[in-house]
Amino acid sequence: MKKVKIFWLAGESSGDLHCELIMKALNQDGLRFEHYGIGGPKMQAQGLKPLFPFERFAIMGFVEVLAHIPFILKVERRIARFFKEEEPDLVILADYPGLNLRIAHLADEHRIPVLYYICPQFWAWKHERVFKLKASTKHVACILPFEEEMLSIHSVTSSFVGHPIVEEISFLGERTHFASFFGLDPNKKWLGFLPGSRNKEIQRMLPIFLDAAKHWDKDEYEILISKSHSIKHFNFMKLIEKAKLPHLHIIDGYTYDMMRGCEVLVCTSGTVTLEAAYVGTPAVICYKANPISYLIGKHFIRVSQIGLPNIILNDAVLPELIQRDVSGKNINKEISKLLPGAVNRENVLEKLRNIRAVLSSRRPSVEIPKIVDHLLETYAR
Repeated sequence: MKKVKIFWLAGESSGDLHCELIMKALNQDGLRFEHYGIGGPKMQAQGLKPLFPFERFAIMGFVEVLAHIPFILKVERRIARFFKEEEPDLVILADYPGLNLRIAHLADEHRIPVLYYICPQFWAWKHERVFKLKASTKHVACILPFEEEMLSIHSVTSSFVGHPIVEEISFLGERTHFASFFGLDPNKKWLGFLPGSRNKEIQRMLPIFLDAAKHWDKDEYEILISKSHSIKHFNFMKLIEKAKLPHLHIIDGYTYDMMRGCEVLVCTSGTVTLEAAYVGTPAVICYKANPISYLIGKHFIRVSQIGLPNIILNDAVLPELIQRDVSGKNINKEISKLLPGAVNRENVLEKLRNIRAVLSSRRPSVEIPKIVDHLLETYAR
């Protein structure tokens, strides 16, 4: 059987996780596929042969991108050479539109079909990206249900494949088991803080989250701080130690069990807010970026809300704090409105159940291999 070469590009930890499940599904077809490109440890465990170290791609914000332009140009030249010399049968690009849309154009120039997984949020900002998708991709796999209809308006071939969190979220045990494992009191209320999965986010958000956490009575509340595997342990713990809050519980991994066990979560804006909503736990959504990056981005934003749960429901269900409004005082004010007994809590919980119903209708690991087979058959060399 002829080997099928697939080039992948997932520039972030979330993309690494999302693509892992797709690769695992494809690899069930024996040794048919060879995987090359850019991806993290999870994709590499599925057989990806990396072209560059994955950690070099953790770049976010306009200012930060400018500082990495020489590296990005180097990456593009290397990928162009790979396309020319190796002639992959298919390119699969996951999210990461700043680079991936350029690579889509590059692949199209080499007559390699492109499957774009996790559609760029052109409906939120940079609307011109939809025209780049139309010009350079053969299929867009959408993870939000409204995107397929919006793309069809522009004659972009696409389909809703379900959201990857539907397949990724799982629990190791009940709340009492989790409490025993981490030394938590199951009779107390739990407040969970998720500062982010990037080192820059941790530096920016964790001190503020810790400031909020210190005001809750330790005899009534357990304070849980999530630590992502993708961040530097030393820098994280240095900030924790500086806060001098000995009753904190650091949860390294086990994120979904933590989400489910807490009464309220405080999350840095991103996919984690949708995960929390899918699990069914109310959250305060916080966004704080480099001031210059924020001012530039604000000029282009086309949506009135930043939290994915709020965008999907088209409703301000979960509170959002942005830039200067992100403070310990404001976070605690919003937490109080979501705690058990709060007037609006049941209404919030009911709307979060709608998120779960909407996202669960399809599964990417089932839908995307079908698209891959179709593209390989249609555009076989």
